[in-house]
Amino acid sequence: MGRIFVVDLEGRTYNCKFCKTQLALADDVVSKAFHCRRGKAYLFSNAVNITFGPREERTMLSGTHTVADIFCCSCGQIVGWKYETAHEKSQKYKEGKFVLERGRIIDGVDSEFCIDTRPTISDGEDA
Repeated sequence: MGRIFVVDLEGRTYNCKFCKTQLALADDVVSKAFHCRRGKAYLFSNAVNITFGPREERTMLSGTHTVADIFCCSCGQIVGWKYETAHEKSQKYKEGKFVLERGRIIDGVDSEFCIDTRPTISDGEDA
C-alpha cells in the first residue's frame, strides 16, 4: 500500500475523533450551521489528511449535489464529504468545500494535554 504522509497543521485544528489525525484548521471554517444524518456538521474551505470515495449524486435538503465521501487517511473512518458540484445556482458557493461531521471530529484544543496550572504542595516546597 505504501507509506502514509500526514500534513502537520499550525494553529487550532479539528482532528479525527478516532485517531486524532489533524483534518482542518479552525480558521478554515466557513459555516457551523450545517447538518448531516448524524447531527451537526461544519463546512470548511480546506481539509487535509483525507482520502476520497467515488463521486455520486446525492439529494440533500438544499438540493442535488455531486459529492464524494471523505475518509481519514490514517484510520480510514468516514469523516464527511466534499461538494464537487452543486446543481442549483444558489448552492454554487459549496463547490470544492468540505463538510466534516461534528460527531466524527474533535477540537484539537480538547484532544491534547490538559495542563493543571494550580500549585500543589510539592511546588511550594523546595528541599
